[in-house]
Amino acid sequence: MPQSSEGHAVFEKLAGTWRGDETMHPSQWDSQGGVATGTNVHRLSLGGFALIVDYEQVRDGAVTFTGHGVYTYAPDTDLYTLHWFDCMGSPPEVFTGRFEDGVLTLAHGGPGMHARMTYDLSSPGELQGQMETSPDGTDWKLMFEATYSRV
Repeated sequence: MPQSSEGHAVFEKLAGTWRGDETMHPSQWDSQGGVATGTNVHRLSLGGFALIVDYEQVRDGAVTFTGHGVYTYAPDTDLYTLHWFDCMGSPPEVFTGRFEDGVLTLAHGGPGMHARMTYDLSSPGELQGQMETSPDGTDWKLMFEATYSRV
């Protein structure tokens, strides 16, 4: 049987339920911005070779965004991949990236929008997250930033 690699251990660090405050910056999806509460439920799957995430955002007592993702890791290329599905109804997005110095950075470049997601795991028991967007992959704008704690 295959054995998970050192790179798969990142999934163990992310596993669990994380909840925290999110600062939403004005964007094409939200002209006002604001504050939300985000909950990420990460669970190991497929013998540790994948991490499944279910995400929910709540603003003013109502669920405003949900998403589902599957993370995998390829030891031969040292590359993480996230397949992301959400309530916006768009086709699945595929993010790829690396884990360096306690930070997992994944990017997606597609027609009309590029996105970059960063998870900072460098502080025990805390997960710093942010997403940036860009129309061209050059000029980046912060969409949201968050601090999550283990629940």
